[in-house]
Amino acid sequence: MMTYLEIHFNEISPETSDVLVALLPDLGFSGMEETATGLKAYATEGQVDLSALDALCAELSIKYTNAVLKEENWNSSWESNFDPVILPGKIHVRAHFHPPLEGFEHEILITPKMSFGTGHHATTRMMMLGMLEMDFTGKEVLDFGTGTGILAILAERLGASSIEAIDNDHWSISNVNENIQLNAARNIKVSLAENLVDVSPCDILLANINKHVLLEHASSMSKLLRPDGFLLISGLLAADQEDIEAVFTPMFGKPTNLYSDNGWIALAFKKEF
Repeated sequence: MMTYLEIHFNEISPETSDVLVALLPDLGFSGMEETATGLKAYATEGQVDLSALDALCAELSIKYTNAVLKEENWNSSWESNFDPVILPGKIHVRAHFHPPLEGFEHEILITPKMSFGTGHHATTRMMMLGMLEMDFTGKEVLDFGTGTGILAILAERLGASSIEAIDNDHWSISNVNENIQLNAARNIKVSLAENLVDVSPCDILLANINKHVLLEHASSMSKLLRPDGFLLISGLLAADQEDIEAVFTPMFGKPTNLYSDNGWIALAFKKEF
């Protein structure tokens, strides 16, 4: 049975919490939970760069406590704190133990496990809102850094003909496959991948990751996205916008839309060349 490391940053500001959410995935964390006074972060035991974590905490002048959880303890803790996510009139994201609700265009079931992307974080909400403004009918979609698979599932609900969902985290791949079954999704191919080398060209590319990964793979994403295709990216703080646009605009054209939520942003592009 797998064990997981739980890191608890208590008594930190919302701004510091946002910085941690943006940076912790690079240190090996694949799940995060905002609390009333701070943030909890989770990773498979042994997969975290603790020296880098200590250096980051020293830079931010914060402290943390840690605990080791067995898988069943993790699931119980996560489920007890998992609330439905509602985009009024549009999307209802819930776990299997929540009752369905009427009055929504789309309902998505997400098993509340360690993969990042349940809809609770501002970046995931903005990605979903941006997707609602795009035409997915008959399109081939790439979901880069799929997490729980929530965006891939929504893409199918919006009419995509095929979706390739990739992630570099074994836990995410397992969770995505479970969520695909829960939602009876049929057009999603899931792959474990560190890069975009063996990925097929697409009409729409979704990437809710972080600034570092987006910049690292910008050229590969440009090669995969077909002319007149759409790119929607997030995992970005407002302060990241200038750096992102400096790299992405020469490859994709100027952003066609900017979404903002509590200090986080998402950017949409239509590839002009």
